Order: sequence, then C-alpha cells, then structure tokens
Amino acid sequence: MKTTKKITVIGAGNGGMAMAYSLGQMGHDVCIYDSPNFPAQINAVNETGGIEAVAELHECPMLNAGFSKIALATTDIKAAMEFSDIFMMVCPSFAQEIMFNSMIPYLRDGMKIFIVPGNYGGLILNKCLQKSEKAGMDITFLDTISLPWATRLAHAGAVAIMGVKEFMPMSIFPNSKKTPELMNLVNEVFPIRPEFLSNPIVAAFENINFGAHPVLSILNMGLCENFDGQFNFYADCCSTAVAKVEDALDLERLAVGDSLHMHLRTELEANNVLYASHAKCIYDFNRESSVHSKIKNAPNTSKARYITEDVPYLFVPFCELADLCGVDVPIAKALVTIASYYNDENYMKTGRTLAKMGFNHWTKQEILEFLEA
Repeated sequence: MKTTKKITVIGAGNGGMAMAYSLGQMGHDVCIYDSPNFPAQINAVNETGGIEAVAELHECPMLNAGFSKIALATTDIKAAMEFSDIFMMVCPSFAQEIMFNSMIPYLRDGMKIFIVPGNYGGLILNKCLQKSEKAGMDITFLDTISLPWATRLAHAGAVAIMGVKEFMPMSIFPNSKKTPELMNLVNEVFPIRPEFLSNPIVAAFENINFGAHPVLSILNMGLCENFDGQFNFYADCCSTAVAKVEDALDLERLAVGDSLHMHLRTELEANNVLYASHAKCIYDFNRESSVHSKIKNAPNTSKARYITEDVPYLFVPFCELADLCGVDVPIAKALVTIASYYNDENYMKTGRTLAKMGFNHWTKQEILEFLEA
C-alpha cells in the first residue's frame, strides 16, 4: 500500500512544476525549490497555494488537468533540504552541479536523489560528493532517461501536460543500493512505473531524446531561426533524408552500447513502448505522434537546449566512450562539430567529458567494474 511521503522537488521549470504537481496529485507532501535568482514560479505557487495543470493550451486539450496544493514553495535551500529525505532534481544538465553544490552542506545519510533526466548526472554528482566535506556519506542517485511527460509552462504557476510516458527507465547508483526495499520506495514515490537499468551510463544511452532533439534541430537550424520556432518541431523538421541520419545515429548508439555489454532498445522501439505507439519507422513516429503535435514550439535558436544540453551532456561523453570502445561514430561527431561551430564553442572540451565523471585515463573494463561495484 502506498503511503504519503515528504518529497522535495529541486527546480521549478517545465519539468519541476509538472513533477511537483504530479506528486501532489499522488497525495504526497511536496516542497518545490528554485534558486533565488529565478523566483517567478515559486512566487506564483505561493500566491495560489499550489500548482495548476491546465485543461487546454493553444486550443489543444491537455492531460491530467487539476490543482495540487504545495506544502512549501521556497528559494531557501536549507528549508528545502530539511523538508525531506527524497529529492527530485528536475533541471537542465548544466544546473545539476550548481544545484547539488548548494545542497551539499545540508546532506544527510540515507538521502535519495532522483535526477530527471540523468544525462550521467549520478556519476557527476557522486564525484562532487566525494570531493566535498561530505565524502563517504550514504547518498543514492537515481538517473532517469527523460522527463515522464511532454510538458510546458502554461503561465506562472501552471503547467500544460501534453503526454505521459507509459513507464520510466532509470538507474540506481551506487549499484549496491539496488535493493528490493529501495525499488519498492521508487514505486511509491515516482509518478509513473519505473523500469530499472543497470547503471547511469545505460540510462544516458537510453535517453529518448538522444536522436530526435539534436538531429532535427541541427539539420534544420535555418528553418528554426527564420520562422522563430513557430511550427511543429517533430513533424516539420523530419523528412525522409533527415530520418536517415537519425537512423544512422541510432545504429552508432547501439554499436557502442553493444561494446559496453548493454541491451538497448532501438530508438523506434523505445518511442513505441514509452508512448504506446505503433509507428513502423522513426520517420512515421516523428511525423505522426499525437503527443508531440499539440503545440507549435520548435527551437528558434542554436542556443536552445535541444543543442546546448543534448550535445555537450549526451553526445560528448558518448563520443568519448565510442573512442574508448574503438567504435566509429561519424554521425555523432559531425553533429558535435556543427553544433560547436553554431555556438562558437568547442563542446568536446567544455562538455560532460569522462574526466569530469572521474574516469580520466580509465579503460573500458575499469569503468564497467566501477559501475558494477
């Protein structure tokens, strides 16, 4: 039987607001925190006492409409940390270390931190922990492959939920924490059914946005910029030629995964099972997905997160792991190169490298043994 838990959501953007709302709908006591530099959503929640999920956005019906009371909405990290021992960190990858460093002084043994989505976050935050004054503390990191929802902010204090995944693949790190008791707890507190993966690298490889986000945006940047993103991203940016690149990238992902002894779903299989779809190919999924066609909200700049998050935080470590495995990944490397030129940045240096995870000069076998420990 599920019991009421106290849960803190770290981050009040699209995903954080949807997370806090959904946890409230489940009957949990929820705190939502955001940085004092970004107080708008926290202020809005305090004004109404909770978070709304709208029934309609841009004349399209949304899911799970309602209102959830929020026990505490705050920009005080100490108060947020004292509220709970269970945390949902829902923020862009670049903010994960920033948020975690603010949390470190208030960490306590036994805390569980979900990172939604992970993008190798559990490995990065564990390294931060071991370099801090709280080194050796009993903290468990759970990396999800993505958000549970396709969601957007409707207005201050309100979210629009366009779609909900059928289940959520996630990893538990350290591996020694993967106990029946913890898995039961995850079933109680996470908004959708979990599927447990072997480690955080598998979770990153299974990120459902690995292909579509960077491929469609990078190969259509002229369209994105010239039409200010006012079109349907998945349907309008996917052509038969672009889908061939997305398929080729997926073969690279599967090849590197195979070298690392992973059992991965293809991108098409993952989209079909997560969204209860029956698409015959990735072109059909992108063009026909009802979940992704509800609003016109494509990127309008190369600085959009589909590039600035997915390329440095997913593709860069993927390319380095490919090199470690001796697997050629020309599509992934070409996309990193183009994105770097777009944004005047060398993502292979500034991105989430293996060295930043603590794997500098490690062999493939050493990494696998560390993840299994």
